[in-house]
Amino acid sequence: MKRISAPRRTASLSAQLVDSLRSHIESGGWPVGTRIPPEQALIEELGVGRSTLREAIGALVHLGLLEPRAGDGTYVRSSSELQSVMVRRASSAQRDNVLELRTVLEEYASGAAALRRSESQLEQLQELLADADAACAGADTSAATSVDALFHRAVVRASGNDLLIEVYDYLGTALTSSLGGMPWDAVHAEEHARLHRRLVDAIEARDQGGARDAAAEIVRLTRAHETGTPRAAEGQ
Repeated sequence: MKRISAPRRTASLSAQLVDSLRSHIESGGWPVGTRIPPEQALIEELGVGRSTLREAIGALVHLGLLEPRAGDGTYVRSSSELQSVMVRRASSAQRDNVLELRTVLEEYASGAAALRRSESQLEQLQELLADADAACAGADTSAATSVDALFHRAVVRASGNDLLIEVYDYLGTALTSSLGGMPWDAVHAEEHARLHRRLVDAIEARDQGGARDAAAEIVRLTRAHETGTPRAAEGQ
């Protein structure tokens, strides 16, 4: 089991402990959703005082990385401060605002992917398209939603923009949760599949404008599906 780096003995021991524990979380030493070791075990492992440990744990709770649960210990809530802040904000936003943000990110990412994608990334997108078709044919809404999320993350990764990839990964759950709100009828499902094929075709052809247009249309269709509004009646 990976050990936590003990802090150096200096006047800023508490601050160093915060940095050490934060690095341990970010590296996956304590995965998101797991309970951290008991207080006494950490005191013995790290060689720090109880007050120092509690101060550091409290700071990480404030940053949103840890979450205390009465009678059940302390759990890892997120792997980074940025993730914690962004997911919490997106989760509390109006869904239409989330969809608009998704349009901005995915439209740009799709255009960039058309210019920068590798052959292996293109093959992955084509494979995910096939997986999506299979999931839809099987009428498995949960599986279809999961594949769709993987598809859009793959498009963003093909953009080659590391910061955009990081932001999108942090917001991925909030940005795609709307797709699982209710079952897609046959007409919407077919249009959804057609637009995804159009997006992959544009990325394959290195058609930046076509890729951006297809990505924007996918989100417009999602909004129309959610609200029951005909897509032609929506504002462009």
